[in-house]
Amino acid sequence: MYRTLSHIAKRFFSEAQIYKYGFNLSPMYKRSTGKIVEVSQDLHHVKVKIPISYKNRNYVGSIFGGSLFSATDPIYMIQLLNILGDNYVVWDKEATIKYKKPAKEDVFCDFTFSTDEIETIKIEVKQHGKFNIVKETNIINKRTQVIAELTKTIYVANKSYYRERRQQKARSN
Repeated sequence: MYRTLSHIAKRFFSEAQIYKYGFNLSPMYKRSTGKIVEVSQDLHHVKVKIPISYKNRNYVGSIFGGSLFSATDPIYMIQLLNILGDNYVVWDKEATIKYKKPAKEDVFCDFTFSTDEIETIKIEVKQHGKFNIVKETNIINKRTQVIAELTKTIYVANKSYYRERRQQKARSN
């Protein structure tokens, strides 16, 4: 559903606008309590704010760890899907979050892909059919103190390779 709406919206809005407002209006993302506050025109940079509120405050008055994770979880995958386009399959493969200190105020997280990283992904996928990229970022407060460290492994494949692998697995079962 989201992908279909996105294709329709591309007639009227930039990809950065669709990314930002699509996330912020999505019921799935709104429940995380995160908010996309910045998206570069090329989608290579996304900034998320997780404001502390009654919706995500835990028993001890800090932001619930699940809110920190869920507000950051889908960003890299959807970002990469939009950067690479329809010829690629992109999945979250693994995620870890290490909590360093309680989030007692609004916190922020930046998600960035360099041009070199995007080129490396394309080259690796072209050569091997698939590629796993590991991305690390920090959730920080306004004083840049690290609240949590986030590590994501993202699987990227070309569609034909992915379909072939799924068919092989289906035949072997």
